[in-house]
Amino acid sequence: MGLGFMKPLGLAACFILSVSLTSCSEQLVPFDPATALEKEISGQKAYDHVKTLVEFGPRPAGSKALERSRLYLIEQLASLGWETRRQTFKSQTPQGEIEFTNLRARFGKDRWEEKVSGLLCSHYDTKLYTRFEFVGANDAGSSTGLLVELSRVLQSRPDLARQLELVFFDGEEALGPNITPRDGLYGSKHYAKEMLLTPDLIPDWGLLLDMVGDKDLKIRAGVQIPRSSIQDLAKARAEGYVVDMEVVQASIEAMSRDLLSAAEDLDVRSEVGISPDYIIDDHIPLNVIAGIPTIDLIDFDFPYWHTPGDTLDKISAESLAISGRVTLQMVEKYLLGR
Repeated sequence: MGLGFMKPLGLAACFILSVSLTSCSEQLVPFDPATALEKEISGQKAYDHVKTLVEFGPRPAGSKALERSRLYLIEQLASLGWETRRQTFKSQTPQGEIEFTNLRARFGKDRWEEKVSGLLCSHYDTKLYTRFEFVGANDAGSSTGLLVELSRVLQSRPDLARQLELVFFDGEEALGPNITPRDGLYGSKHYAKEMLLTPDLIPDWGLLLDMVGDKDLKIRAGVQIPRSSIQDLAKARAEGYVVDMEVVQASIEAMSRDLLSAAEDLDVRSEVGISPDYIIDDHIPLNVIAGIPTIDLIDFDFPYWHTPGDTLDKISAESLAISGRVTLQMVEKYLLGR
């Protein structure tokens, strides 16, 4: 049961007594600094994946270029031992009905009926523009390429990899000017609602990556949940379970502390912090609809956001490496290990 759901006594007791965000039944993985996975991250490999995606051109939802991106991701993940599934659905948008496809990946064969501990997520679509070519090297090429690199590193530790699901969300970008309750976050909303169909399999936490490659890296994690989002989205119900936002918020606060600790461990605290502002991104539906405590690792201080200037020369392998190292340190030491 994800930590964002209420059930009489048991879950609350688990949350209060636990020293980490891991569930009561989850097996903790011993953490050894000498063999920490963060040491294996290659920013250059992540950058090369971003370069391939950018070369497909603009990749808005429903486009042939996005399907080429999907096939590339499936191929890369399969070569690293990850099995993928398409989660395809249709939704009305300001551009008419569009078919969206989330891509899910789990390590090993036939593991889809098991509960994983956590999610590592990114959106992989780019915003639709007709006035100029938008290739989205940082938004969302950087996080998509990095997620593939994380899958490479994780496959060397099956005990960790099997506790995770990788999710590439389609349709994060609004088809109109801005994200609204009816436009944008299509993939994460659908994913969260589908999760409610199997409440016993809801993960305990999530980490969302978005815009993590800026040469001048300043990750300021999105951790606040705006009340408007709760009013718009917190209507989902499944078998008597109701999202308890107080529990979700408490979990998010603990994850925030873990993120800063991971950054301190790696001496990159100047590049990683917490945003004081609300950030609307794919973590919102995960938190509010499915009750999966999720924080958003994002560098929103990016002057080329949603402009023709979001190109490969604005990101760096070094920044991708920092983002990947912090992510793995947080997962391995703080979320899955003690």
